Amino acid sequence: MTALTLSATPKGNGYQATVTLPGGVSISSAETYPSVAEAITAAALKVLEMPERLEAFDSSQSILSGDG
Repeated sequence: MTALTLSATPKGNGYQATVTLPGGVSISSAETYPSVAEAITAAALKVLEMPERLEAFDSSQSILSGDG
């Protein structure tokens, strides 16, 4: 199973959204959000906006596990 981590870290007067992919690759938002909930929501939306990255990751995992 593949796990992604969505997180919010304090930055300035708000929170920065971060998506962490397996292997430690992180993608953080340039903008900040007024609440943790809004930052996590922004991180989730970022994941939904990048299906090609998720598909590429899924393909690489299949090759490594011998499924592809």
